[in-house]
Amino acid sequence: MTIAERYLAAISSQDWERVASCITDGVRRVGPFGDVYIGRDAYLGFLGETMPSLRGYRMDIDRVTTAGNERVTVVELRETVEVDGTPVVTKECIVCDIDASGLIRQVSIYIQRSPADPAGGELAAAENEGR
Repeated sequence: MTIAERYLAAISSQDWERVASCITDGVRRVGPFGDVYIGRDAYLGFLGETMPSLRGYRMDIDRVTTAGNERVTVVELRETVEVDGTPVVTKECIVCDIDASGLIRQVSIYIQRSPADPAGGELAAAENEGR
């Protein structure tokens, strides 16, 4: 299992101590909506506030690819949250840059938008409800 897979499993189970063990002190998280968190404490604070508010949350990993002597890991996944009682699935790609010590130093998140909802409205609404 790659560090990226361990990190994502920890996020999915909301095990913040395990998440912390996968990332550097100066981790940089770049989100799909232009949001940036720099530093372990800031990022863990964001996750600890956001994740519990996502009703019916589930993460399914579809593919993991490593490159650059295992210094970059790309994970294709699906996240599911409930919006008004209906499961909404969002396809994503997470790019993890790994430092020399084997920890994640940057996380970049990309969302695949549905042709029926090019602005990502349902997911954006679900994410904003919890804040």
